[in-house]
Amino acid sequence: MATVTAPAPRLALPGILRHRAAHKLLLLALAAAILVPLANAHWASGSWPHALTVDLSGPLGRANDWIIDNRDSSPLFLYFFGYISNAVVLSVRAVYLVLLAAGWAGVTAFGALVAWRVAGVRLAIGTGVAFLACGLLGMWVPTMQTLALMVVAVLTSVVVGALLGLAGGLSERTDRALRPVLDTMQVLPAFAYLLPVVLVFGIGVPAAVLATVVYAAPPMARLTALGLRDADPEVLEAVDSLGATGRQRLLTARLPLARKQLLLGLNQTIMMALSMAVIASVIGAGGLGDRVYQALASVDVGAALAAGIPIVLLAVVLDRVTAAAGEQTDASAGEPGSNLRPWLYALGATVVVAVAVRLAGALDWPSGWTLNIAEPVNRVVDWMTAHLYSGVPYLGGTADWAGHFTTWVLDPVRDGLQWLPWWSVLLIVAALAWVIGTWRTALTAVLAMAAIGVLGVWKPSLDTLSQVLAAVAVTLVLGFATGIAAARSDRFERALRPVLDVCQTMPQFVYLIPVVALFGVGRAPAVAAAVVYALPAVVRITTQGLRQVDPAALESARSLGATSAQQLRQIQLPLARPALLLAVNQGVVLVLAVVIIGGLVGGGALGYDAVFGLAQGDLATGLVAGAAIVCLGLMLDRVTQPTERRTKKVA
Repeated sequence: MATVTAPAPRLALPGILRHRAAHKLLLLALAAAILVPLANAHWASGSWPHALTVDLSGPLGRANDWIIDNRDSSPLFLYFFGYISNAVVLSVRAVYLVLLAAGWAGVTAFGALVAWRVAGVRLAIGTGVAFLACGLLGMWVPTMQTLALMVVAVLTSVVVGALLGLAGGLSERTDRALRPVLDTMQVLPAFAYLLPVVLVFGIGVPAAVLATVVYAAPPMARLTALGLRDADPEVLEAVDSLGATGRQRLLTARLPLARKQLLLGLNQTIMMALSMAVIASVIGAGGLGDRVYQALASVDVGAALAAGIPIVLLAVVLDRVTAAAGEQTDASAGEPGSNLRPWLYALGATVVVAVAVRLAGALDWPSGWTLNIAEPVNRVVDWMTAHLYSGVPYLGGTADWAGHFTTWVLDPVRDGLQWLPWWSVLLIVAALAWVIGTWRTALTAVLAMAAIGVLGVWKPSLDTLSQVLAAVAVTLVLGFATGIAAARSDRFERALRPVLDVCQTMPQFVYLIPVVALFGVGRAPAVAAAVVYALPAVVRITTQGLRQVDPAALESARSLGATSAQQLRQIQLPLARPALLLAVNQGVVLVLAVVIIGGLVGGGALGYDAVFGLAQGDLATGLVAGAAIVCLGLMLDRVTQPTERRTKKVA
């Protein structure tokens, strides 16, 4: 009789070693044990080795010189870029003249009637009040200048974005090719691409409009492509069964089905275009942005607020109107005759009001109807500076807090990152990206970080990274705490909503002025402005994620006697993990955007290089800093945004 031997017992591994993340880290440690000695032998430790850097100052400098030498003689500039510049100038001037011809009463009436047609009486009243407030603040003419520029920039962004989205939505290969281009357009800081735009088009409105288009077109492209790809397959199949051609299928099925995404793209394009209004003022955009920029130069908080409030009002009104248009039912959009008649009534009423105001000789905003808020605001700021900057008993003041934050947080983090050997930074990035994603995610993050070293800006990039990490940490602590409170209290959320709206729509430059007045100049004010700018997005995403947790799970926990804190810790936070990770990701991206602008107020590092390149016309410094910022943003995005591992279904 054959004997049956029992199988040898399998070696029991500790629980932590059976985790997939532990396997990834062990493989990474094995690779590091082989590669790190080789790297040390060839390039040693410490900062990024000089042998692995590429100097781009020569080629970029020659390109800069060629543009300057040939801008007034080359056919490329005379017959291509010149025509584009003239078309932009004529378009902006035409819109501006129409707004002036309508007068303050005509523009206000038209805005209110459009809001009434789209969203009802309440938003119509709010729109009218918003336009009147712009006049009361003495900013009617700058508001019309900004509105004219935004109309042209938004229309151009919508056309360009829709065409790109159309190509991406109808072709998967085109979509894959466009994705990195759109990512770069959104991540590249404005100061980096303002310089080449200025070199080509010069200081003025054309450069401002085209820079705004570069920044504002990607959301329209992404959402258009998304809407076309997500069209109901059953409807498309029904259209195909009727023998429709490709063009008919697009016009009668795909585009109508993507209507909500298209209007959302319009909404996001308007918001991003308005956020560029102040930055574009650096290259001659004029309007409200120029007023804010001049106030920043003189640290005049009152004047900045007087110009910043109209930008916020325009953003809020346009956001509400376009959002309401996106929520309209498709049934109401299917009756062209009934939709056209109210618009004709609104246009006719506007013409009547404009003619009446012209006959009365009151086209311009009456000079006696203005309210000067700059002086009282500046008095309040002076009081705050005198009593809070250094006069708080026992607590010091905001200047002391900024100094302590720099000494105890920013300096140690920066020095620690710069002290690490270059290869250890790459290993840390690879470990973080691989643990929460795939090997492709880790490879992308490592290559992005290595590209920073190749560009020769390793130390300034680590300085910027230290500011981003500190700002993100503060943002997440405040954002998660506020978001949890808003998710657990409807009253608190309603009270918080207008504050978040103002914080999200306020131009980035406006944050810098009161922050500098309270905290002085340096890296700490840049971090504080970044926290204020990124906090609303983190709060909103956290609140929404917690509120969308399955009510059945919460009810089950309550039935078992779980306390409110236990429900939050054991049910809501784990189930809301995707939303919380998205909040972290968005917080990182928004913080990075403002920390770069902090170069204007002593933030230093890459932000200073980008601003210096624009101010001095140094294409090499500005573009290298911009490319490093893109790589830094790409690395942080991959490290903070999990990627699901694709698995094959087994039958």
